[in-house]
Amino acid sequence: MDKIIELLPLLIPLVIAELVVLGITLRHIFTHTHYKRGSRTLWVVVSIVLMNTFIGPILYFLLGKEDA
Repeated sequence: MDKIIELLPLLIPLVIAELVVLGITLRHIFTHTHYKRGSRTLWVVVSIVLMNTFIGPILYFLLGKEDA
């Protein structure tokens, strides 16, 4: 338990960053209707399931986001 308390100053900013990136990703997914690959449902699931490693949102912006 002491280790977790010691790591809190590092973990809290990471959790906040993850939630901000996920929020931006989900906002973009829900406000756009066209994607390079996949569908809205696919990208929502990928973004949420892989959010803990930042991989989901990064994959969406690299592979799913269609350039307007």
